[in-house]
Amino acid sequence: MARNFFYNEIFFSNVLRILDEREMSQKELAERAGISTAFISDVAKGRGNPSIRTMEAISIALDVPLPVLLESTDLNRQALNELAGDKIPPSLPPGYQRVTVVLTDFQTYMATLWDEANRKKLRGPYAPKKQSKS
Repeated sequence: MARNFFYNEIFFSNVLRILDEREMSQKELAERAGISTAFISDVAKGRGNPSIRTMEAISIALDVPLPVLLESTDLNRQALNELAGDKIPPSLPPGYQRVTVVLTDFQTYMATLWDEANRKKLRGPYAPKKQSKS
């Protein structure tokens, strides 16, 4: 598959996942987004090439921020790399991984602490400090 369809794959896999989680039909999504059912069907099959405005309308209809539909995916690293034509450069150093998970509130709190500690390690000792909100 061509590289320019890489984000479409992530987008439509997330749309399908959310539709399934919410037990929402493609027809209902089309009505909420103001898009034809046929186009939603094409997007769900990976054949549609939605514009940013169309993706935004879908994200609003699903009540999910658009960046979440484009950045997160249940596809593993190997599948994403194959979709991108084996050209995804690693964004993290060896020994680190980026994951998407479902957690309890406490688990989320703990994961946030771990994330902050790891980001400090990755930035190094001379990275500018975050400004505190006063």
